[in-house]
Order: sequence, then structure tokens, then C-alpha cells
Amino acid sequence: MRPKHTLLLATSALIFIGIMMIYSSSAIYAWKYFGNSYLFLRRELVSLVIGFLGMTAAVNIDYHFLQKQSKKILLLSIFFLILTFIPFFGHSAGGARRWLILFPWGYLKNFSFQPSELAKLSLILYLSSFFARHQVETKSFRRGFLPPLLVTLFVASVVFVQPDLGASFFLLILFFIIAFCAGVRIKHLCLLFFSFLASAPFLIVIRPYWMKRIVSFLQPFKDPQGTGWQIIQSFIAFKNGGLWGVGLGAGKQKLFYLPGCHTDFIFSIIGEELGLLGSVAVIFLFILLTLSGIKIALRAKDLGGHLLALGITVLIGLQAVVNIAVVTALVPTKGLPLPFISYGGSSLVLNMIGIGILVNIANNNGNLDE
Repeated sequence: MRPKHTLLLATSALIFIGIMMIYSSSAIYAWKYFGNSYLFLRRELVSLVIGFLGMTAAVNIDYHFLQKQSKKILLLSIFFLILTFIPFFGHSAGGARRWLILFPWGYLKNFSFQPSELAKLSLILYLSSFFARHQVETKSFRRGFLPPLLVTLFVASVVFVQPDLGASFFLLILFFIIAFCAGVRIKHLCLLFFSFLASAPFLIVIRPYWMKRIVSFLQPFKDPQGTGWQIIQSFIAFKNGGLWGVGLGAGKQKLFYLPGCHTDFIFSIIGEELGLLGSVAVIFLFILLTLSGIKIALRAKDLGGHLLALGITVLIGLQAVVNIAVVTALVPTKGLPLPFISYGGSSLVLNMIGIGILVNIANNNGNLDE
């Protein structure tokens, strides 16, 4: 089977599981607070239709054209990010301004858009285009390393102020990986890494609650009714699920015990209702998707396509790794969704567009994609 077919198969399976689990995990919550059990399901289905249209367009629009327009796309994403700070346009939730209100009235008045999701994909487009155009200058700090770094730092800084530590940190990781694969000097990347390491204490000072996250990650049972509550409830969900799970729809942790059970912690509900076997199946699908994306990247005809495919694959695969690591207490809480499965239209639409670009690159590989 060709990598693009395996990619589409794995993506379709993940989306199906996501739709199923979003309804299972959100129905009670939606009924209690909004009087409509299907509210989140309907929104996700609308996003799925939009995502399918976006993916279809991405398959048919040459990725070289998208890379040529990468500066404009990135500027648009930055504009949207800044727009979140303007009260009429931006929507605040949980002390963060990460969303734009798309429709302030009518049936779709509650639909919102998270610009940081667009920023991730647009940054990948920009970085892959820049390094492809400056192949002979990648070893130069001033011409091949500093310009894309400054752009990345600016975008990450705007996301950081929202505040969204997980997304800003993820943007920097994308830069590291794409820059490394483009052939920049290792000493430049090491210098950047140690600079970020040295700035960690400063970040904790300006955002003290991040230290609480680290403490709750290391010692969740020290404050079981406070900072440790969410991860402890996640543990209980996995324990309840066992090998086979309690059955689809029969989970108890979604009954207002586990916060974020239809968003960032939806994998815990999968563990409870579908058991270890269901959880492993989801992980296997992400591995299949990642391997397919890597094969497409390795077979790309040009450096731009190689870096673009690699960046999109890392975007999806690494987010899955981090999300699963968070809900199993392997890393502190980061606030990253589980691609194609967590509730969130912005993430679903942009990830589906990313899959469409991967298929586009595979189609351009010709006979190499056998």
C-alpha cells in the first residue's frame, strides 16, 4: 500500500474514533450546561466538513504555490493572533485570550477559531520555503539561521503572551527540527537551546502557576483536591478501563469528575471506555500515520517538499505523543489537543489541511511513491 493511502486510512480511522469519543465524553456535560446533548458533536461535524473541503483544496493546490505564498499566510496568522487581544474580536476563557469569535450572532454565534493552530502550519510552510530558498546559506548564522529564528521567536512570543505555553513551546520545537534537517550548524542550535534553558527561571517568575503544574506533575497526591485533581482522575479512568474497557458510553469519569474529558484529556476516556486495547489501537494509528508521513518526506523530490512533509508529520505526531504523555503523567500539563480526536474545530481543520498537503507532496513524488 502506498504511504498516502496508509496515511488517509489512519487519518480516517482517527477521525471516526474522535467523533465517537467526543459525543460519548461530552453529551452529559452539554446536556447539563447547554440543554443539548449533541452540541459539541454537531460543532465537530461542521468542522469536519470544513476540514474535508480544506483537505481537498490542499490536495489539489500545488504545495510549491503554498510555499511561495508562505509569507502572506504567516502574516495573516500573526494578524489573527494579535486580533485575539482586541475585546470585540477575541474571546477569553480560563484567563487566556486564544480564540477569535467567528460569528457574533445567529446559530453559529458560539463558533470560534484558535489562530495558534494556523500559526503552527503557516510557520512550517514559511520555514520549509525559507530553507529551500537559502540552501547554500544554511551554515551562515546571519543569513541562514538568524532570519527564520527571529520570525519564529516573534510568532512564539505572541502566542506566549496569550498565554499559551504549550503552543509557543511547540513552535520552537518545530523550528529546531526543521532547521536541523535543513542542515544548519549544530553549534547554532546548541547555543539556542542553552539560551532557552537559561531563560526557564525567568519564565517561571512571570508565570508562577507553571511551577504549580510542575509540582502537581511530580507530586499529584500532595494536593488531590486541587492541582493534582485532574491527573488523579485520569489515573482512575485508566484503572477503571483495565484491558477491555467498561464499554463505549459507560465511563464514569466524564460525569464531572475529569475536567477537559472531551478536549485535552479525551485519551483518558478512551482508556476507560475502550480499555488498554483501545488505547493501544489509537497509538498504533498515530504510529502508522507518522511513518507514512516520514516516508512521504523522504521521497520528496525537493528540499522544500521534504521539510514541509517532515514538519507536518512532526506537528501531528509530536502533539499526539505530548498529549498522551500528559494524560499518563509522563510530562507536565501542556494544553495540547490529541490530533483528530480531541474536541476543537481549529485543530481538526488545520490538521486535515496538513494531511491534504502531505498527499499533495506524495502525488508530486510520482513513481517514487510506490
